[in-house]
Amino acid sequence: MNPTIGITLLLTVLQVARGQKVTSLTACLVDQSLRLDCRHENTTNLPIQYEFSLTRETKKHVLFGTIGVPEHAYRSRTNFFSKYNLKVLYLSGFTTKDEGTYTCALHLSGQTPIVSNRNVSVLRDKLVKCGGTSLLTQNTSWLLPLLFSLPLLQAMDFISL
Repeated sequence: MNPTIGITLLLTVLQVARGQKVTSLTACLVDQSLRLDCRHENTTNLPIQYEFSLTRETKKHVLFGTIGVPEHAYRSRTNFFSKYNLKVLYLSGFTTKDEGTYTCALHLSGQTPIVSNRNVSVLRDKLVKCGGTSLLTQNTSWLLPLLFSLPLLQAMDFISL
């Protein structure tokens, strides 16, 4: 094989592998639901395959994703949202029976199975409540009218900036 082709192929594989690296996995509690935020790099146009799983007592349970087949017991309890570099999974009715090590795994479609993943250990009594930041990312319709009304409120002496 021509060395130039080999080097080009290696660089392409390295760039593709870099395009799907999981950078963080965090867990928090929203009411009675567990929220898992899987942040990742996204430097490619290829589809990214993903999987959320729970390992409890050395047994892996697939919760949601496109890599493995989700277990029936979790299908009705999961909600999934995806943005450019963030995949979010909600597991409703979270109890101590759902404690364990959660994993977010990613790999690019049609490529060699280079998997990038992160784990987070989740205990119900150690979970923090999710912050208000998610409100801004989910619905910002209230923000624009507020910004437009600031000059009016200032003119009426309700606020001073």
